[in-house]
Amino acid sequence: MKILLVYPQYPDTFWSYRHALRIAAKRAAFPPLGLLTVAAMLPQEWDMKLVDMNATPLKDEDIRWADYVFISAMVVQRNSVGEVIRRCKKLNAKMVAGGPLFTAAYEEFEEVDHLVLDEAEVTLPPFLEDLEKGCAKQIYTSKERPDLSRTPLPLWSLLNLNKYTTMSLQYSRGCPYNCEFCDIIILNGNRPRTKSKAQILAELDALYNRGWREGVFIVDDNFIGNKRKLKEEILPALIQWQKERKYPHGLLTEASINLADDEELMRLMAEAGFDTVFIGIETPNEASLAECSKNQNRGRDLVASVKKVQNYGLQVQGGFILGFDSDPDSIFKSMINFIQGTGIVTAMVGLLNAPPETRLYQRLKKENRLLDNINISGDNTDCSMNFIPKMDREMLINGYRHIMSTIYSPKEYYRRVKILFKEYKPQRTKRLSQIRFWHIRAFIRSMWFLGVKERGRRQYWRFFVSTLLRHPRSFPLSMALAVYGSHFRTVARKYIGSPVKDAPA
Repeated sequence: MKILLVYPQYPDTFWSYRHALRIAAKRAAFPPLGLLTVAAMLPQEWDMKLVDMNATPLKDEDIRWADYVFISAMVVQRNSVGEVIRRCKKLNAKMVAGGPLFTAAYEEFEEVDHLVLDEAEVTLPPFLEDLEKGCAKQIYTSKERPDLSRTPLPLWSLLNLNKYTTMSLQYSRGCPYNCEFCDIIILNGNRPRTKSKAQILAELDALYNRGWREGVFIVDDNFIGNKRKLKEEILPALIQWQKERKYPHGLLTEASINLADDEELMRLMAEAGFDTVFIGIETPNEASLAECSKNQNRGRDLVASVKKVQNYGLQVQGGFILGFDSDPDSIFKSMINFIQGTGIVTAMVGLLNAPPETRLYQRLKKENRLLDNINISGDNTDCSMNFIPKMDREMLINGYRHIMSTIYSPKEYYRRVKILFKEYKPQRTKRLSQIRFWHIRAFIRSMWFLGVKERGRRQYWRFFVSTLLRHPRSFPLSMALAVYGSHFRTVARKYIGSPVKDAPA
Protein backbone atom coordinates (compact mmCIF):
# COMPACT_ATOMS: atom_id res chain seq x y z
CA MET A 1 0.00 0.00 0.00
CA LYS A 2 1.20 3.52 -0.85
CA ILE A 3 0.12 6.13 1.68
CA LEU A 4 0.42 9.90 1.28
CA LEU A 5 0.02 11.80 4.55
CA VAL A 6 -1.01 15.42 3.96
CA TYR A 7 -1.04 18.24 6.47
CA PRO A 8 -2.92 21.25 5.01
CA GLN A 9 -1.62 24.79 5.10
CA TYR A 10 -2.18 27.26 7.91
CA PRO A 11 -3.44 30.69 6.89
CA ASP A 12 -1.49 33.77 7.95
CA THR A 13 -2.47 33.89 11.63
CA PHE A 14 -1.09 34.92 15.01
CA TRP A 15 0.30 31.43 15.69
CA SER A 16 1.54 30.70 12.16
CA TYR A 17 4.70 32.82 12.77
CA ARG A 18 4.87 33.14 8.99
CA HIS A 19 6.58 36.54 8.93
CA ALA A 20 9.04 35.53 11.64
CA LEU A 21 9.83 32.34 9.71
CA ARG A 22 10.65 34.43 6.66
CA ILE A 23 13.32 36.24 8.65
CA ALA A 24 14.65 32.97 10.10
CA ALA A 25 14.57 31.36 6.63
CA LYS A 26 12.57 28.40 7.96
CA ARG A 27 9.40 26.96 6.44
CA ALA A 28 7.24 26.10 9.45
CA ALA A 29 7.21 26.52 13.21
CA PHE A 30 5.98 23.07 14.31
CA PRO A 31 5.74 19.63 12.66
CA PRO A 32 2.46 17.72 12.11
CA LEU A 33 2.86 15.58 15.23
CA GLY A 34 -0.53 13.89 14.90
CA LEU A 35 0.14 12.65 11.36
CA LEU A 36 3.62 11.44 12.30
CA THR A 37 2.09 9.47 15.17
CA VAL A 38 -0.63 8.01 12.93
CA ALA A 39 2.07 7.02 10.44
CA ALA A 40 3.74 4.98 13.18
CA MET A 41 0.44 3.11 13.72
CA LEU A 42 0.19 2.03 10.09
CA PRO A 43 1.74 -1.24 8.82
CA GLN A 44 5.42 -0.41 8.54
CA GLU A 45 5.80 -2.43 5.35
CA TRP A 46 3.61 0.16 3.59
CA ASP A 47 5.30 2.90 1.54
CA MET A 48 4.66 6.29 3.14
CA LYS A 49 5.31 9.90 2.18
CA LEU A 50 4.53 13.01 4.21
CA VAL A 51 3.69 16.39 2.69
CA ASP A 52 3.35 19.19 5.22
CA MET A 53 1.96 21.94 2.98
CA ASN A 54 3.39 24.53 5.36
CA ALA A 55 6.88 23.34 4.44
CA THR A 56 6.53 21.62 1.05
CA PRO A 57 4.14 22.11 -1.90
CA LEU A 58 1.61 19.34 -2.55
CA LYS A 59 2.08 18.09 -6.12
CA ASP A 60 -0.42 16.23 -8.26
CA GLU A 61 2.18 13.52 -8.83
CA ASP A 62 2.22 12.91 -5.04
CA ILE A 63 -1.54 12.36 -5.08
CA ARG A 64 -1.38 10.10 -8.16
CA TRP A 65 1.33 8.00 -6.50
CA ALA A 66 -0.82 7.17 -3.49
CA ASP A 67 -3.37 4.42 -2.97
CA TYR A 68 -4.79 6.47 -0.09
CA VAL A 69 -4.34 10.09 1.00
CA PHE A 70 -4.49 10.53 4.78
CA ILE A 71 -5.45 14.07 5.86
CA SER A 72 -5.34 15.52 9.37
CA ALA A 73 -6.23 19.11 10.26
CA MET A 74 -7.33 21.62 12.84
CA VAL A 75 -10.22 24.05 12.39
CA VAL A 76 -7.99 26.91 11.25
CA GLN A 77 -6.86 24.80 8.26
CA ARG A 78 -10.42 24.42 6.89
CA ASN A 79 -9.85 26.35 3.63
CA SER A 80 -6.70 24.42 2.77
CA VAL A 81 -8.51 21.17 3.60
CA GLY A 82 -11.15 22.06 1.01
CA GLU A 83 -8.44 22.57 -1.59
CA VAL A 84 -6.80 19.22 -0.79
CA ILE A 85 -10.13 17.40 -0.99
CA ARG A 86 -10.97 19.00 -4.36
CA ARG A 87 -7.60 18.00 -5.80
CA CYS A 88 -7.95 14.44 -4.53
CA LYS A 89 -11.46 14.14 -5.98
CA LYS A 90 -10.27 15.48 -9.33
CA LEU A 91 -7.50 12.87 -9.43
CA ASN A 92 -9.79 10.07 -8.15
CA ALA A 93 -7.69 9.56 -5.03
CA LYS A 94 -9.15 7.72 -2.05
CA MET A 95 -9.14 9.80 1.14
CA VAL A 96 -8.92 9.00 4.85
CA ALA A 97 -9.35 11.92 7.24
CA GLY A 98 -9.17 12.55 10.98
CA GLY A 99 -8.08 15.07 13.58
CA PRO A 100 -9.89 17.90 15.40
CA LEU A 101 -11.54 19.53 12.37
CA PHE A 102 -13.06 16.31 11.05
CA THR A 103 -14.02 15.04 14.50
CA ALA A 104 -15.88 18.27 15.28
CA ALA A 105 -17.57 18.68 11.88
CA TYR A 106 -17.56 15.27 10.16
CA GLU A 107 -20.99 15.91 8.60
CA GLU A 108 -19.41 18.60 6.39
CA PHE A 109 -17.09 16.12 4.69
CA GLU A 110 -19.31 13.55 2.97
CA GLU A 111 -16.95 13.43 -0.01
CA VAL A 112 -14.18 11.92 2.16
CA ASP A 113 -14.12 8.14 1.68
CA HIS A 114 -13.27 7.24 5.30
CA LEU A 115 -13.48 9.39 8.42
CA VAL A 116 -11.37 7.99 11.25
CA LEU A 117 -12.41 10.27 14.11
CA ASP A 118 -11.65 10.84 17.79
CA GLU A 119 -8.45 9.20 19.09
CA ALA A 120 -6.54 7.09 16.58
CA GLU A 121 -5.36 4.53 19.15
CA VAL A 122 -9.01 3.38 19.29
CA THR A 123 -10.49 4.08 15.85
CA LEU A 124 -7.57 3.40 13.48
CA PRO A 125 -7.11 -0.37 14.19
CA PRO A 126 -10.71 -1.34 13.25
CA PHE A 127 -10.46 0.76 10.10
CA LEU A 128 -7.22 -0.96 9.09
CA GLU A 129 -8.75 -4.36 9.82
CA ASP A 130 -11.81 -3.61 7.69
CA LEU A 131 -9.64 -2.12 4.95
CA GLU A 132 -7.68 -5.37 4.75
CA LYS A 133 -10.97 -7.29 4.49
CA GLY A 134 -12.27 -4.95 1.78
CA CYS A 135 -15.23 -3.72 3.84
CA ALA A 136 -14.08 -0.37 5.28
CA LYS A 137 -16.91 1.92 6.46
CA GLN A 138 -17.13 5.66 6.00
CA ILE A 139 -17.12 6.63 9.68
CA TYR A 140 -15.17 5.23 12.63
CA THR A 141 -15.82 6.91 15.95
CA SER A 142 -15.47 6.13 19.65
CA LYS A 143 -15.75 8.01 22.94
CA GLU A 144 -13.22 5.69 24.57
CA ARG A 145 -10.26 7.51 26.15
CA PRO A 146 -7.27 5.26 25.44
CA ASP A 147 -4.33 4.70 27.73
CA LEU A 148 -1.43 6.62 26.18
CA SER A 149 0.88 3.65 26.70
CA ARG A 150 -0.63 2.53 23.38
CA THR A 151 0.76 5.58 21.57
CA PRO A 152 3.88 4.82 19.49
CA LEU A 153 6.90 6.98 18.79
CA PRO A 154 6.20 9.44 15.95
CA LEU A 155 7.72 8.37 12.65
CA TRP A 156 10.30 11.15 12.46
CA SER A 157 12.02 9.55 9.47
CA LEU A 158 9.27 11.00 7.25
CA LEU A 159 10.19 14.58 8.18
CA ASN A 160 12.93 16.97 7.13
CA LEU A 161 13.66 18.50 10.54
CA ASN A 162 15.73 21.35 9.06
CA LYS A 163 12.60 23.07 7.75
CA TYR A 164 11.24 23.68 11.27
CA THR A 165 12.14 25.89 14.21
CA THR A 166 10.68 23.69 16.96
CA MET A 167 9.83 20.00 17.36
CA SER A 168 6.80 18.70 19.28
CA LEU A 169 6.10 16.05 21.88
CA GLN A 170 2.88 15.06 23.64
CA TYR A 171 3.02 13.96 27.28
CA SER A 172 -0.66 14.10 28.25
CA ARG A 173 -4.19 14.58 26.94
CA GLY A 174 -7.12 16.15 28.74
CA CYS A 175 -7.63 18.93 31.27
CA PRO A 176 -9.12 18.76 34.80
CA TYR A 177 -11.00 22.05 34.36
CA ASN A 178 -14.33 22.77 32.69
CA CYS A 179 -14.21 26.28 31.21
CA GLU A 180 -17.52 27.08 29.50
CA PHE A 181 -16.02 28.04 26.12
CA CYS A 182 -13.42 25.27 25.82
CA ASP A 183 -13.77 22.12 23.70
CA ILE A 184 -10.66 20.38 25.02
CA ILE A 185 -12.68 18.25 27.40
CA ILE A 186 -14.97 17.26 24.51
CA LEU A 187 -12.01 16.14 22.40
CA ASN A 188 -9.76 14.72 25.14
CA GLY A 189 -11.76 14.47 28.36
CA ASN A 190 -11.57 15.85 31.89
CA ARG A 191 -9.16 13.28 33.30
CA PRO A 192 -5.56 13.92 32.25
CA ARG A 193 -4.00 10.81 30.73
CA THR A 194 -0.24 10.67 30.63
CA LYS A 195 2.60 8.81 28.98
CA SER A 196 5.19 6.99 31.03
CA LYS A 197 8.63 8.29 31.88
CA ALA A 198 10.13 5.71 29.52
CA GLN A 199 7.95 6.90 26.63
CA ILE A 200 8.91 10.55 27.09
CA LEU A 201 12.61 9.78 27.27
CA ALA A 202 12.34 7.53 24.21
CA GLU A 203 10.71 10.36 22.24
CA LEU A 204 13.44 12.79 23.28
CA ASP A 205 16.09 10.20 22.39
CA ALA A 206 14.54 9.78 18.94
CA LEU A 207 14.80 13.51 18.26
CA TYR A 208 18.27 13.78 19.78
CA ASN A 209 19.57 10.83 17.75
CA ARG A 210 18.34 12.52 14.56
CA GLY A 211 20.52 15.52 15.43
CA TRP A 212 17.85 17.86 16.82
CA ARG A 213 19.34 20.48 19.17
CA GLU A 214 16.66 23.20 19.16
CA GLY A 215 13.45 23.76 21.13
CA VAL A 216 10.80 21.16 21.92
CA PHE A 217 7.14 22.11 22.48
CA ILE A 218 5.25 19.87 24.92
CA VAL A 219 1.87 20.26 23.25
CA ASP A 220 -0.38 19.18 26.14
CA ASP A 221 -3.78 20.70 26.86
CA ASN A 222 -2.53 21.35 30.40
CA PHE A 223 0.95 20.07 31.21
CA ILE A 224 0.37 20.28 34.99
CA GLY A 225 -2.92 18.34 35.02
CA ASN A 226 -1.20 15.63 37.09
CA LYS A 227 1.24 17.53 39.31
CA ARG A 228 2.21 14.59 41.48
CA LYS A 229 3.45 12.44 38.61
CA LEU A 230 5.33 15.40 37.16
CA LYS A 231 7.17 16.14 40.39
CA GLU A 232 7.88 12.55 41.39
CA GLU A 233 8.68 10.93 38.02
CA ILE A 234 8.70 12.99 34.85
CA LEU A 235 10.59 16.16 35.76
CA PRO A 236 13.39 14.41 37.70
CA ALA A 237 13.89 12.13 34.69
CA LEU A 238 13.91 15.13 32.32
CA ILE A 239 16.44 16.92 34.49
CA GLN A 240 18.79 13.95 34.44
CA TRP A 241 18.34 13.48 30.66
CA GLN A 242 19.06 17.14 29.96
CA LYS A 243 22.09 17.30 32.26
CA GLU A 244 23.67 14.22 30.72
CA ARG A 245 23.42 15.85 27.26
CA LYS A 246 24.25 19.42 28.37
CA TYR A 247 20.72 20.70 27.89
CA PRO A 248 20.24 20.36 24.11
CA HIS A 249 16.60 21.51 24.21
CA GLY A 250 14.78 24.53 25.54
CA LEU A 251 11.27 23.37 26.47
CA LEU A 252 7.93 25.16 26.27
CA THR A 253 4.41 24.07 27.13
CA GLU A 254 0.87 25.09 28.14
CA ALA A 255 -0.40 25.19 31.72
CA SER A 256 -3.03 26.73 33.98
CA ILE A 257 -2.32 29.74 36.20
CA ASN A 258 -2.28 27.64 39.39
CA LEU A 259 1.26 26.72 38.34
CA ALA A 260 2.15 29.88 40.27
CA ASP A 261 0.93 28.21 43.51
CA ASP A 262 3.49 25.39 43.37
CA GLU A 263 7.05 26.64 43.85
CA GLU A 264 8.55 23.15 43.77
CA LEU A 265 6.89 22.45 40.43
CA MET A 266 8.14 25.71 38.90
CA ARG A 267 11.65 25.06 40.19
CA LEU A 268 11.70 21.56 38.73
CA MET A 269 10.33 22.74 35.38
CA ALA A 270 13.01 25.43 35.13
CA GLU A 271 15.71 22.94 36.09
CA ALA A 272 14.40 20.56 33.42
CA GLY A 273 14.94 23.23 30.76
CA PHE A 274 11.49 24.79 30.49
CA ASP A 275 11.76 28.49 29.69
CA THR A 276 8.31 29.37 28.33
CA VAL A 277 4.73 28.53 29.32
CA PHE A 278 1.47 29.57 27.66
CA ILE A 279 -1.27 30.37 30.18
CA GLY A 280 -4.92 31.10 29.50
CA ILE A 281 -5.38 34.33 31.46
CA GLU A 282 -8.56 35.16 29.46
CA THR A 283 -9.53 38.38 31.25
CA PRO A 284 -8.64 40.58 34.22
CA ASN A 285 -12.38 41.01 34.93
CA GLU A 286 -13.45 38.79 37.84
CA ALA A 287 -17.13 38.71 36.81
CA SER A 288 -16.21 37.42 33.34
CA LEU A 289 -14.03 34.69 34.87
CA ALA A 290 -17.00 33.61 37.02
CA GLU A 291 -19.29 33.66 33.97
CA CYS A 292 -17.10 31.23 31.98
CA SER A 293 -16.26 29.01 34.99
CA LYS A 294 -12.56 29.84 34.79
CA ASN A 295 -12.38 28.99 38.48
CA GLN A 296 -8.63 28.37 38.59
CA ASN A 297 -8.14 32.06 37.70
CA ARG A 298 -10.63 33.47 40.17
CA GLY A 299 -9.96 35.00 43.58
CA ARG A 300 -6.27 35.59 42.96
CA ASP A 301 -3.95 38.44 42.09
CA LEU A 302 -3.36 37.53 38.45
CA VAL A 303 -0.58 40.10 38.05
CA ALA A 304 1.31 38.67 41.03
CA SER A 305 0.79 35.12 39.75
CA VAL A 306 2.25 35.97 36.35
CA LYS A 307 5.25 37.71 37.87
CA LYS A 308 5.89 34.80 40.21
CA VAL A 309 6.05 32.39 37.26
CA GLN A 310 8.43 34.78 35.50
CA ASN A 311 10.57 34.98 38.65
CA TYR A 312 11.11 31.22 38.42
CA GLY A 313 12.57 31.52 34.91
CA LEU A 314 9.44 30.82 32.87
CA GLN A 315 8.44 33.42 30.30
CA VAL A 316 4.62 33.67 30.31
CA GLN A 317 2.76 33.78 27.02
CA GLY A 318 -0.88 34.71 27.56
CA GLY A 319 -4.24 34.00 25.98
CA PHE A 320 -6.91 36.70 26.36
CA ILE A 321 -10.58 36.83 25.36
CA LEU A 322 -13.00 39.70 24.76
CA GLY A 323 -16.75 39.39 24.34
CA PHE A 324 -17.94 37.85 27.60
CA ASP A 325 -21.43 38.95 28.65
CA SER A 326 -19.94 40.37 31.86
CA ASP A 327 -17.29 42.50 30.15
CA PRO A 328 -17.70 46.16 31.20
CA ASP A 329 -17.04 49.12 28.90
CA SER A 330 -13.70 49.57 30.68
CA ILE A 331 -12.44 46.10 29.70
CA PHE A 332 -10.32 47.42 26.81
CA LYS A 333 -8.31 49.79 28.97
CA SER A 334 -7.94 47.29 31.81
CA MET A 335 -6.75 44.57 29.42
CA ILE A 336 -4.11 46.85 27.91
CA ASN A 337 -2.94 47.84 31.40
CA PHE A 338 -2.78 44.18 32.47
CA ILE A 339 -0.80 43.04 29.43
CA GLN A 340 1.62 45.95 29.56
CA GLY A 341 2.06 45.81 33.32
CA THR A 342 2.82 42.08 33.48
CA GLY A 343 5.30 42.04 30.60
CA ILE A 344 3.42 39.29 28.76
CA VAL A 345 5.18 39.85 25.45
CA THR A 346 3.30 37.23 23.43
CA ALA A 347 -0.29 38.22 24.22
CA MET A 348 -2.82 36.50 21.99
CA VAL A 349 -6.06 38.51 22.25
CA GLY A 350 -9.11 37.14 20.49
CA LEU A 351 -12.88 37.48 20.44
CA LEU A 352 -15.00 34.86 22.17
CA ASN A 353 -16.46 32.07 20.04
CA ALA A 354 -18.63 29.08 20.94
CA PRO A 355 -17.26 25.77 19.63
CA PRO A 356 -19.96 23.15 18.97
CA GLU A 357 -20.95 20.93 21.92
CA THR A 358 -19.36 23.22 24.51
CA ARG A 359 -21.42 24.46 27.44
CA LEU A 360 -21.19 27.97 25.98
CA TYR A 361 -22.62 26.74 22.68
CA GLN A 362 -25.53 25.04 24.44
CA ARG A 363 -26.28 28.13 26.54
CA LEU A 364 -26.22 30.50 23.57
CA LYS A 365 -28.39 28.12 21.58
CA LYS A 366 -31.04 28.22 24.32
CA GLU A 367 -30.78 32.02 24.34
CA ASN A 368 -31.20 32.08 20.52
CA ARG A 369 -27.94 34.01 20.11
CA LEU A 370 -26.03 31.71 17.76
CA LEU A 371 -25.50 33.00 14.23
CA ASP A 372 -26.60 30.62 11.48
CA ASN A 373 -24.15 29.28 8.91
CA ILE A 374 -21.07 30.80 10.54
CA ASN A 375 -18.24 28.37 11.18
CA ILE A 376 -15.58 29.15 13.74
CA SER A 377 -12.51 30.16 11.75
CA GLY A 378 -9.94 29.01 14.31
CA ASP A 379 -8.09 32.27 13.61
CA ASN A 380 -7.71 34.08 16.91
CA THR A 381 -7.33 37.57 15.45
CA ASP A 382 -9.77 37.90 12.51
CA CYS A 383 -12.57 39.61 14.50
CA SER A 384 -15.04 36.79 13.73
CA MET A 385 -17.72 35.66 16.21
CA ASN A 386 -20.37 32.97 15.80
CA PHE A 387 -22.88 34.52 18.22
CA ILE A 388 -24.51 37.83 19.13
CA PRO A 389 -22.57 39.48 21.98
CA LYS A 390 -24.28 41.47 24.71
CA MET A 391 -21.92 44.42 24.23
CA ASP A 392 -22.65 46.49 21.13
CA ARG A 393 -20.80 44.66 18.36
CA GLU A 394 -19.29 47.80 16.83
CA MET A 395 -18.02 48.90 20.22
CA LEU A 396 -16.56 45.45 20.84
CA ILE A 397 -14.77 45.29 17.47
CA ASN A 398 -13.42 48.83 17.78
CA GLY A 399 -12.24 48.15 21.33
CA TYR A 400 -10.52 44.98 20.16
CA ARG A 401 -8.79 46.87 17.37
CA HIS A 402 -7.65 49.49 19.85
CA ILE A 403 -6.08 46.81 22.08
CA MET A 404 -4.23 45.17 19.21
CA SER A 405 -3.03 48.44 17.68
CA THR A 406 -1.75 49.51 21.10
CA ILE A 407 0.00 46.42 22.43
CA TYR A 408 1.68 45.61 19.11
CA SER A 409 2.87 49.10 18.30
CA PRO A 410 6.70 49.02 18.38
CA LYS A 411 6.91 51.43 21.32
CA GLU A 412 4.56 49.46 23.60
CA TYR A 413 5.84 46.08 22.44
CA TYR A 414 9.50 46.85 23.21
CA ARG A 415 8.47 48.44 26.49
CA ARG A 416 6.76 45.17 27.41
CA VAL A 417 9.91 43.17 26.69
CA LYS A 418 11.84 45.45 29.05
CA ILE A 419 9.22 44.91 31.77
CA LEU A 420 9.59 41.15 31.26
CA PHE A 421 13.33 41.34 31.78
CA LYS A 422 12.82 42.99 35.18
CA GLU A 423 10.94 39.90 36.41
CA TYR A 424 12.30 37.07 34.27
CA LYS A 425 15.06 35.11 36.01
CA PRO A 426 16.08 32.19 33.75
CA GLN A 427 17.86 29.15 35.15
CA ARG A 428 21.62 29.14 34.76
CA THR A 429 21.73 25.72 33.13
CA LYS A 430 24.92 24.50 31.52
CA ARG A 431 23.25 24.41 28.16
CA LEU A 432 25.19 23.20 25.16
CA SER A 433 25.76 26.45 23.26
CA GLN A 434 25.94 25.51 19.62
CA ILE A 435 25.73 28.47 17.26
CA ARG A 436 24.50 27.26 13.91
CA PHE A 437 24.68 28.96 10.55
CA TRP A 438 20.94 29.59 10.48
CA HIS A 439 21.14 31.43 13.82
CA ILE A 440 23.71 33.86 12.41
CA ARG A 441 21.79 34.26 9.16
CA ALA A 442 18.54 34.92 11.05
CA PHE A 443 20.23 37.53 13.26
CA ILE A 444 21.66 39.40 10.26
CA ARG A 445 18.33 39.22 8.40
CA SER A 446 16.47 40.46 11.48
CA MET A 447 18.67 43.58 11.65
CA TRP A 448 17.93 44.26 7.99
CA PHE A 449 14.16 43.70 8.22
CA LEU A 450 13.56 45.34 11.60
CA GLY A 451 16.32 47.92 11.64
CA VAL A 452 16.27 49.10 8.02
CA LYS A 453 13.09 48.10 6.16
CA GLU A 454 10.37 48.19 8.83
CA ARG A 455 8.63 51.27 10.17
CA GLY A 456 9.43 51.77 13.84
CA ARG A 457 13.11 51.07 13.24
CA ARG A 458 14.17 53.82 15.64
CA GLN A 459 12.47 51.96 18.49
CA TYR A 460 14.18 48.77 17.33
CA TRP A 461 17.67 50.26 17.49
CA ARG A 462 16.99 51.87 20.87
CA PHE A 463 15.79 48.52 22.12
CA PHE A 464 18.80 46.76 20.55
CA VAL A 465 21.35 48.99 22.28
CA SER A 466 19.48 49.16 25.60
CA THR A 467 19.19 45.37 25.89
CA LEU A 468 22.80 44.81 24.87
CA LEU A 469 23.99 47.16 27.62
CA ARG A 470 21.53 46.39 30.42
CA HIS A 471 20.57 42.74 29.85
CA PRO A 472 23.40 41.15 27.84
CA ARG A 473 22.49 37.61 28.96
CA SER A 474 18.98 38.14 27.59
CA PHE A 475 20.14 39.64 24.30
CA PRO A 476 19.50 36.51 22.17
CA LEU A 477 15.99 36.22 23.63
CA SER A 478 15.37 39.93 23.07
CA MET A 479 16.26 39.62 19.39
CA ALA A 480 13.98 36.58 18.99
CA LEU A 481 11.13 38.50 20.65
CA ALA A 482 11.77 41.45 18.34
CA VAL A 483 11.31 39.15 15.35
CA TYR A 484 8.09 37.72 16.81
CA GLY A 485 6.85 41.27 17.35
CA SER A 486 7.32 42.02 13.66
CA HIS A 487 5.14 39.02 12.83
CA PHE A 488 2.44 40.00 15.32
CA ARG A 489 2.32 43.56 13.98
CA THR A 490 1.98 42.33 10.42
CA VAL A 491 -0.89 40.02 11.35
CA ALA A 492 -2.58 42.78 13.35
CA ARG A 493 -2.44 45.18 10.40
CA LYS A 494 -3.96 42.57 8.12
CA TYR A 495 -6.85 41.48 10.31
CA ILE A 496 -7.94 44.33 12.54
CA GLY A 497 -8.95 46.53 9.63
CA SER A 498 -7.09 49.62 10.82
CA PRO A 499 -3.39 50.41 10.83
CA VAL A 500 -1.26 49.57 13.83
CA LYS A 501 0.08 52.76 15.37
CA ASP A 502 3.69 52.98 14.25
CA ALA A 503 6.06 55.67 15.38
CA PRO A 504 7.60 57.69 12.53
CA ALA A 505 10.74 56.14 11.08
